[in-house]
Amino acid sequence: MTRLCPCAAILSALLMLVGAPPAAIAQVPGFGGFPGSAPLGEPQDAGTGLSTDKVKVRAVASTMSPAAGADLVIAVELTIAPGWHTWPNQRALPDGTAEFIGAVNTTVAITSGDPSKAIVHEGFTQWPDVHTVKADLGDGEQSYAVFEGRSVVFVPVTIASGASGAVTLTMKAGFQSCDDATCLAPADVTETISLAIGGTTTAADAGDLFAGFDPSVFGRIRGGEQAPVSLEFKLTDSIRFEIDPRGSGLVLLALLAALGGVLLNFTPCVLPVIPLKIMSLSRAAGTKGRMLQLGGIMSLGVVFFWVALGTLFALASTGIKSLEGFAQLNALFQLPWFTIAVGVFICVMAIGMAGFFTVGLPNWVYSIETKQESAGGSFVFGIMTAVLSTPCTAPLMGAAAGYAIKIQDPATVMLVFTSIGLGMALPYLLLSMNPRLVDRMPRGGAAGELLKQCMGLLLLAAGIYFVGSGVNGYLEEPSHAYWWLVSLSGIAAGLWLVRGTLKIAKTGRNRTVFGGVGLFIVAVSALIGWSMTYEAIDWQTWTAEREAEALKDGKVVLVDFTADWCINCKTLEKTVLESSAVLAALEEHDVVPLKVDLTSGVPARGDRLKAAGGATIPLLVIVSPKDGPIWKSELYTPGDVVAAIERAGK
Repeated sequence: MTRLCPCAAILSALLMLVGAPPAAIAQVPGFGGFPGSAPLGEPQDAGTGLSTDKVKVRAVASTMSPAAGADLVIAVELTIAPGWHTWPNQRALPDGTAEFIGAVNTTVAITSGDPSKAIVHEGFTQWPDVHTVKADLGDGEQSYAVFEGRSVVFVPVTIASGASGAVTLTMKAGFQSCDDATCLAPADVTETISLAIGGTTTAADAGDLFAGFDPSVFGRIRGGEQAPVSLEFKLTDSIRFEIDPRGSGLVLLALLAALGGVLLNFTPCVLPVIPLKIMSLSRAAGTKGRMLQLGGIMSLGVVFFWVALGTLFALASTGIKSLEGFAQLNALFQLPWFTIAVGVFICVMAIGMAGFFTVGLPNWVYSIETKQESAGGSFVFGIMTAVLSTPCTAPLMGAAAGYAIKIQDPATVMLVFTSIGLGMALPYLLLSMNPRLVDRMPRGGAAGELLKQCMGLLLLAAGIYFVGSGVNGYLEEPSHAYWWLVSLSGIAAGLWLVRGTLKIAKTGRNRTVFGGVGLFIVAVSALIGWSMTYEAIDWQTWTAEREAEALKDGKVVLVDFTADWCINCKTLEKTVLESSAVLAALEEHDVVPLKVDLTSGVPARGDRLKAAGGATIPLLVIVSPKDGPIWKSELYTPGDVVAAIERAGK
């Protein structure tokens, strides 16, 4: 959990009141995954050259002329120079060995040019045994697992029965060469193998290259065994667990997604709108059936939105070109027009809630007012609540949704997104079934009207925030001036609460308490306007060339994935990255701070997030010019960032 100073806590508190949404690691691919990593022929200033100087790679098929229906093996041999090693890719490290978070792990991928002819069983890849080396990588001397010497990776392949002609297999291996003092620039090697189907499956003359292969794997494959799949759920940097999301594990995946949906209601995106729903339910509390009806309809609106969003991702996974941009959970908010539309809708709702629909506005305005006490209004309110949650992620929900999107299986996508919707809707359904949970809210009179007006003004601040961030998506040079409008709306809400309290409160205690709350809102709103328009860090807009140049110059790079509509990103920037400790570390180590702004959905920036393995933001990555990405997190403290910078700067 991020530790906040008192001012930061105040800032975060009002951001939650305003209702502006956050978005909320990235696992950077082991090669070619970040600008500045060195593809072949383009060395960067890391160590003394390329990793291919110390590692030679070749791919050999067990036969070049397989018969239809035959099995074969692709052996990928890594010959590593004496005194050097590469990092293994196994997640289950041997007992007694430590995990190096910044390791660029060895990867091997075989793809078939025609999957209808040659089926690659990549999930059954056999990896070589690891060796253990001792090194001090910043945490004292520890034992680490590595590949050394001659290391051979085996990938089983099956030729389809009835196949004929030729088929091409493409091998891509990525790795980083290190010794006990330095690491060379990561590299990747690609080779192609052409097979002539219909031969006699003559074995290749490769000496003892295939001696370590276990042929029983083909029996297990033909027996219906599935390759292991591991999905990691992360609650904190130290609390995490894994499941196999298939078979019975699919049920567990759905339950975890539903639990993540429940937790969405407690993020700053959604939490501020819950009191609004409680207020609307309290006005219907005289009739239990009416409460249940409105709560159920709102819950249906929540589920409807998540099912609709899941349908978009499911259709995108089938290859529909117009939907190929749906690669991140918050893809909708990377469309400026969508962000503006959401902002306008929220502003209209806020104006209606604050009572301005009763002061003689044009007739067309009244036609778009949605009353939560009506069936249609409850349904629309449920959709709006779900829309507000999409830039956010909650523990469990983000991993489940990210997995469903990445595997591109429509059935799994729909299961996960429907489960998220059901989980998110559950608290509202429970509220509507229990009148005693809402009967303490004011249902009318001066106090109820005052509360409604103040909440309307705070909701108006959220609407202005969305409109401003959406407009920035169309500007080459984004402006932060709209934050002052957000601030003024919050100040107005606080002053209106003070005025109303002095007017209707009958006891000194109520005047002190509620008047104090109003002044608190005023103070924090003014603080937001100032802090969000002032930047203590000299951010540079990210480009691939800028990141590559900084790494080539031997600079540590801090890459911040953010967006104007991501309030979690803004909060972390102001409370963590602009803390005195982090600012001092940035200056001491001459760090280059790059901001990957996803406000406008620029394709190259989305690709950078994808290369980082991310499906959500905020995300912070520290890249060392020598070792590549050595740390990443979506939830961090000043101490975490300072430690990572110091480690990258060694």
